[in-house]
Order: sequence, then C-alpha cells, then structure tokens
Amino acid sequence: MRKKLSVKGIIVILFAFLVCLVALVVSSHLKGDKSQTASQTSSSKVSTSSQSSSSSDLPKVSSDDWQLRLVNRDHVTEELSPSLAEVNGISVDARIETAVQEFLAAAQAIDASEHLISGYRSVDYQKELFQSYVDQEMAEDPSLTQEEAETKVKTYSQPAGASEHQTGLAIDMSTVDSLNESDPTVVSQLVEIAPQYGFVLRFPEGKSSSTGVDYEDWHFRYVGKESAAYMTKHNLTLEEYITKLKENGQ
Repeated sequence: MRKKLSVKGIIVILFAFLVCLVALVVSSHLKGDKSQTASQTSSSKVSTSSQSSSSSDLPKVSSDDWQLRLVNRDHVTEELSPSLAEVNGISVDARIETAVQEFLAAAQAIDASEHLISGYRSVDYQKELFQSYVDQEMAEDPSLTQEEAETKVKTYSQPAGASEHQTGLAIDMSTVDSLNESDPTVVSQLVEIAPQYGFVLRFPEGKSSSTGVDYEDWHFRYVGKESAAYMTKHNLTLEEYITKLKENGQ
C-alpha cells in the first residue's frame, strides 16, 4: 500500500506542476497581448494627435478662394484678365496692390537693391516668353530638339496657360535681375517676413515633386496672411496646402 500511495503522490505532484506551468504560459501570453494592444493604442493616439495638431490651426478658408487660385501645368487656365494696379511700374492684381507695396518696402529695408522684376503677364505674353527661352536653350545647345528644350525650360518657366503670373497674384522680386543669384541670406530674411504681407516663396527647395518647378529665389505668391503663415509653418507648397484644405472639406 505504501508503495502505491507513493506513486500516486508523485503523479499528483507532477500533475499539479503541469497545471501551474500551463497557467504561467497562458498568463504570460495574455500580458503580452495586453502590452501589444496598449502599445498599438498609444501609437494610434500619438498619430491621431499629430494629425490633429497639423489641422488644429488650419485657417478657416476655402480652397476655392481667389487668393488660392491654382495655375500650373496640371491646371492650365485661360486668360483671367484681372483688374490691375501698378506698383513701381509692375502690374499686379489690384486687390493686392497695398500688400505688394508694403512687402517691397519691407524688403528694401533689408536690402535697398530689392526691386520688382515682374508681375502680371497675359497668356499671350507668356507664350512668347516661354518660346524665347526655348529658342535660347536650342541656340546654346543645337543638339536639343524643340521638345527637349521645352522640357528643360519647364523647370524654370511655364507654358502659356500654366503660369500663375497670369493671375496677377505672383511677383518676381530680387536684388538682381538673374534667377537664384540673390544673396541667400537676404532671401532667407524675405521668406521669413513674407507671410506678414500674405506672401510665400512659391517654389522652395526640395519641393519640385509637388510644384513641378525647381527652386526659385525671386518668385513670391500672394495667398493671404493666414494661409501664408500656415504654409510657412508647416512647409507646404500651394499644391499641398490646397490638398489639405480639400481633405478637411474646405
């Protein structure tokens, strides 16, 4: 009897041990799942919080507002014929005359040689200008075809109907009459103060995939003070900004 009881005792002990082991494994898995769920929830909250943060200060403007009129190679536009006003001999949309005057004055306070180079251009004028650049590229490199020259020119100028200069809301302003040759220090100061007058640097560095145009240090676009401040703060191009407004139903 004693031997039989001893064997039974061992079996009971082993069974109890196995039960405890299984319980520990199950408990460990449950804790792991809870931890993973908590981590995922936390990550989701952070992501949602980040998205909310970028939208919390989004201006209450419509993507269809006149200040945000989008004209580029994906949004070719017929002649707009805006009402014009002149600032230092350069034509701009009359609605931004004061903003241009004030921005120019602030720019000249930074560097007295700052001046307006271009403003409103008609579709017909843009057509002539674009072709002149194409002819120039082909003259400098006779191996270029018309199509190849046009592709090259499109990195710094737009075909007729695709230039936002026809809106009257864009200005070219620099210390010199050559693209990307202004003092970078001066340009950075202009970019910083531009939103105070409703302007943004339209074609910033590293954004050609969005704008279709390489960096231009002299091309500023009026979008309104609220939009300019938001775009500058969040490093958005006009294309990206309008997309964001539409995503928010604006």
